[in-house]
Amino acid sequence: MSHRRPLDPAFPIERQIDLEAAPIVLVNVFTLDEADERTFLQAWENDANFMKRQPGFISTQLHRAIGENPAYLNYAVWESTADFRAAFTHPEFIAKLSAYPSSAIAMPHLFQKVAVPGICVA
Repeated sequence: MSHRRPLDPAFPIERQIDLEAAPIVLVNVFTLDEADERTFLQAWENDANFMKRQPGFISTQLHRAIGENPAYLNYAVWESTADFRAAFTHPEFIAKLSAYPSSAIAMPHLFQKVAVPGICVA
């Protein structure tokens, strides 16, 4: 992927993966040119198939924004940052990033569930 932009510039994904946390959720928002949508979807599918085979992977889901301009949100659940880090820095995964169209911009960030009494469980 030619472009990555941090959701939080003060704490980009490269710093987040160094922390130990479990379980975690990757949230990744992508923007791209409409003409590149098919190429993007093929590249994302190849990445997802790679990630599914990695230790600690739990699940993933891709969503397309409503409207004419393509924006996508992907979330993936992992057992730990250590598992995600191993997959995210794997040479095979890094090589796959070149398949993304040049217009694609990714904004990845890691999250953990929060318990809110009576609403959310951690």
